[in-house]
Amino acid sequence: MNHIPNVWKLSAIRFFQSLIPAYVIERLFWELRGMTVQMVVYTEIIYAFSVFLLEIPSGILADKWGRKKMIVLNAFLGCLEFLILVFATEFWHFAAAVFLSGIGQSASSGSENALLYESLLLHGKEASFEKCLGRLNAWDFSAAILAALSGSLIASWCGFELNYWLSFTGMLVSLCISFMLLEPNLKRKTDSPIVFQEYLKASVKFFIRNPQVCLVLFSAMVTGAAMNFIDEFWQLYISRLGVPVIYFGLVLAGLSILRLPGNIIAYKIKERINYRALISGIVFIFAAGMLYIAIFKGYTGLIVIFLICIVSGVIEPLATGYLHHRIDSSMRATIDSFQSLGLRAILILVGLGFGYFSSRFDIFGGYGFISLVCFAFLVYFLVSSKGLGERNELK
Repeated sequence: MNHIPNVWKLSAIRFFQSLIPAYVIERLFWELRGMTVQMVVYTEIIYAFSVFLLEIPSGILADKWGRKKMIVLNAFLGCLEFLILVFATEFWHFAAAVFLSGIGQSASSGSENALLYESLLLHGKEASFEKCLGRLNAWDFSAAILAALSGSLIASWCGFELNYWLSFTGMLVSLCISFMLLEPNLKRKTDSPIVFQEYLKASVKFFIRNPQVCLVLFSAMVTGAAMNFIDEFWQLYISRLGVPVIYFGLVLAGLSILRLPGNIIAYKIKERINYRALISGIVFIFAAGMLYIAIFKGYTGLIVIFLICIVSGVIEPLATGYLHHRIDSSMRATIDSFQSLGLRAILILVGLGFGYFSSRFDIFGGYGFISLVCFAFLVYFLVSSKGLGERNELK
């Protein structure tokens, strides 16, 4: 069977799952339905913990039962999530929708990358994984741009609820496409049933034996967490700068557009610059950029945010590719899930500090704290990677 069509199918799934015009007016819609800021924080905690608790079990299920089933499950839960939100009027309605979103996220995080890699591996094209993953992300951001630009217009013309019905439609299309995916039939090192504890032990042993993989993934987790606080709170930041709400859609589109080049050319950059130099440079830009937007409260800070978006596009396909080139198909989704698990753990820990400093020094203080975290990690990365670089283990 030809499994290369999985690539375009995964691209289409990504596109329609990101074509969500509801996101551009999400906080306003929730507020109209009675959700206070504190209630929204509670739902964020529910989401983080649901992903944290289910990330590894879902990866194991993907390795044992198939990646396609988990991707289908994610699309189905996405449909259910937006159907609930359309009619949501109570806190528990929103909490239930967010909980389902967390389950879907944990189900697809390792499964999608595993299915993509193995589809390429079946045809001897696994070396192009970073290239294909970058293009998948490009479809993701392209849909987000379209949704951002159209979502604000639709909301202003037709009201907020239509945005949610359109988002539900996008999820429904992605569900239909997910049924068309083909499960690669690779001969793995072990196809016998493995209990949860054995999967967990094998995964831990893999990371112990490969410290360079841990370091690369850790860098993606830290920068991913830092980027998350830009994605979640950019509206508050630019509102402090006096940017009119009418331009919010353009800003959101800009945040997505600028991540496209890095995702598309990441596979080329890694051929010219070694991992140690590239990652340390990206982390430095994150650290210095976060410090700048914390101190200089003007429109130049928005330019720096755009610069951070540009370099952030490189790190995700870079780190994910580094991992998948070094793991076996029998545990690909499980080990990939550790990356998402670590990211959620860092988000929870760093989020506590971000919230504390934001409450004392406004949003600018929160970004100052993120800068300290990035600078601390940069020092750790340079020290830890020195020996690995000398032994050519981080190249």
